[in-house]
Amino acid sequence: MNNAREFNFDGLVGPSHNYAGLSFGNVASFSNVKSASNPREAALQGLAKMRALAARGFAQALLPPQMRPNFRLLRSIGFGGSDADVISRAYKDAPVILASAYSASPMWTANAATVSPSADTADGRTHFTVANLNNKLHRSYEHLQTARTLRAIFGDERHFSVHDALPSTPAFGDEGAANHTRLCASHGSRGVEMFVYGRVEFDADAPAPRHYPARQTLEASQAVARLHGLEMRRTIFAQQAPDTIDQGVFHNDVIAVGTGDVLFYHQRAFLDEQGTLHRLRRALEGVHAELRAVRVDAAEVSVPDAVSSYLFNSQLLDKPDGRMALVVPQECHEHPAVSRYLQSLVNSGGPIDELISFDLRQSMRNGGGPACLRLRVALTEQEAGAMHQGVVMTEALHARLVNWVEKHYRDRLSPADLADPALAVEVQTALDELSGILGLPGLYAF
Repeated sequence: MNNAREFNFDGLVGPSHNYAGLSFGNVASFSNVKSASNPREAALQGLAKMRALAARGFAQALLPPQMRPNFRLLRSIGFGGSDADVISRAYKDAPVILASAYSASPMWTANAATVSPSADTADGRTHFTVANLNNKLHRSYEHLQTARTLRAIFGDERHFSVHDALPSTPAFGDEGAANHTRLCASHGSRGVEMFVYGRVEFDADAPAPRHYPARQTLEASQAVARLHGLEMRRTIFAQQAPDTIDQGVFHNDVIAVGTGDVLFYHQRAFLDEQGTLHRLRRALEGVHAELRAVRVDAAEVSVPDAVSSYLFNSQLLDKPDGRMALVVPQECHEHPAVSRYLQSLVNSGGPIDELISFDLRQSMRNGGGPACLRLRVALTEQEAGAMHQGVVMTEALHARLVNWVEKHYRDRLSPADLADPALAVEVQTALDELSGILGLPGLYAF
């Protein structure tokens, strides 16, 4: 067994952070459509969270924003001329597509990739499979820059393997780590990887939601497990409850979160709750771990309450004493039923004994909470030393990034502002400087 730590790579919110309401099935995103956003505040809120957790001794790093607008998308569908011409014509003829090209959704790094640590894989390397995110136009191009970014940070092929996205077809709809949970006795030991899917492409009789789309397929999850060289006896495939998806639970991380030997989940998370728990316990026995399941009954917190507060889109962080801290958005304390539940949770004597809350309202209004903002990567000391160090959060990096945000970000962005060609220049200038701050020259293909 190797000593390992779980790093949280938070997405740095980009300069084009806006509320276009592009994600049907994501209630928070859809409900804030066309309202004005504050990119500066969003980025500073995220940086404050990263700094605070790093100061607590948790392993914290970041993933940079992607270039916006996505001129590749706009030009591929017939908008030509100069960059300013492209923006003007797109705003006039297809404003929703221009909003898609300006989407700041790469901030949700839980959707960047699925990660299997070296303790689980056949070749002993940490494997990443970039998510194709093909369910939504505004996310379907992200995988190109995500692969480029991950290879820049995890470029040492002795330790890391970054796989390109799966085929971009509905059969292999893949949303990354938002539908993946790893459970283990310790981060450096063998674990059990659970893939949660919403539908089965090649079984017309399989249960599926009726209102909102199921974004993750069983076939995609199985493909990722094969690419990573996982042992099937330590790999679990579980289906989301279709009626829960239809209540706005577009990813599993909106209704369940787990790390170490703890699974914090809602009663309505899985189609077969007891069968899923049984298979997890059996698999964990093989890696000398015992599941500590924390179940939230629907009578205590309803699915709509869980969705509106993003209770389960929280981070579970393991502390040196073996207990867990739960990082929740401020909204959890403002929701009466959820707040009552959380107080009873930390006083119950169970594995979760501490709450840490942050104001992430700008991100929450765009459809995601603390867990959406981060990609978990379990790394041994040697692997952590082999990755690019410029993205690891320190006091010095935090100070530089705060100055950078205050210099380059607008404090208000409305839908009409996307028509301003100066915004595109501002974003490019900011990200060019960011690549220097992070020590990643050539990160963006200008």
